[in-house]
Amino acid sequence: MGSLLALLSSLLWGTADYLAGNLSKHYRAIAVTGVSQFFGLVFGLSVIAIGTQFGSPFIAPTLQWDGYFVAGVIAGISSFIGLIAFYSGLATGRMGVVSPISSLSVLIPLTVAYAQGERATSLQALGITVALLGAFLASGPEIRGGLPIKPLIFALIAALGFGGALTFIAIGAKIDSMHTMTSMRVASVSICVLLALRYRTIGGFSKNFFPLLIFIGVADFLANFLLGVATTKGLVSIALVLGSLFPIVTALLAFKFLQERLHRVQYFGIFFAICGVALISIG
Repeated sequence: MGSLLALLSSLLWGTADYLAGNLSKHYRAIAVTGVSQFFGLVFGLSVIAIGTQFGSPFIAPTLQWDGYFVAGVIAGISSFIGLIAFYSGLATGRMGVVSPISSLSVLIPLTVAYAQGERATSLQALGITVALLGAFLASGPEIRGGLPIKPLIFALIAALGFGGALTFIAIGAKIDSMHTMTSMRVASVSICVLLALRYRTIGGFSKNFFPLLIFIGVADFLANFLLGVATTKGLVSIALVLGSLFPIVTALLAFKFLQERLHRVQYFGIFFAICGVALISIG
């Protein structure tokens, strides 16, 4: 069940990133991030409110390090920084630079998990390695003509931001995933509100784009939520790796709808990713 939830998380994440990356070519990445995160917050608060009406307990936030709130806030700030960098990088048109490097963000929480004593079986460890290699290659590493500095910087910031967010999502999910994800959005939206007040704008979006922004926000929220739940259903390392396959979804959507040609290395990457998932499943 945990593996399935993590894979579904990758599907939602990859779709949201594809849509947000395209929208960031027309509007500022920070505006796309802020408005979509706001709709994610509304969704999370609505789910919690409805849940309490049907007997789900409301967990009051505390400032204790072993609670969900502090972990959620740190994850939210980290994810917010990562998303802005990621969308900005995608908007440069160098997806082949930004996506592969940002996909390596999972190495940060993986290192934390192993440092805390978590161990996979030999077959699962092989599957993790193959799947990570597949995610990297499927993103279409673009090194011809050298690595351009601007997209490279965006990609590194995104990797650090996502890696930090994944680490604290796993921590907060031990208490409750939905409350953790909502805390993430409280943090990121608070930053966006301050920026909107400072610059007196929310991005100047046309009304026609609001349904898309709502979908991006909800999809990104659910992706985080499902991954958080997945980390509680088995090995954290496996859930995180399967949840990091989202660049494959982004690349395939770009191939389908933007007619972006897949390079040979990307086909190898997709094959390796599938093999990695299979090895993890039977391990």
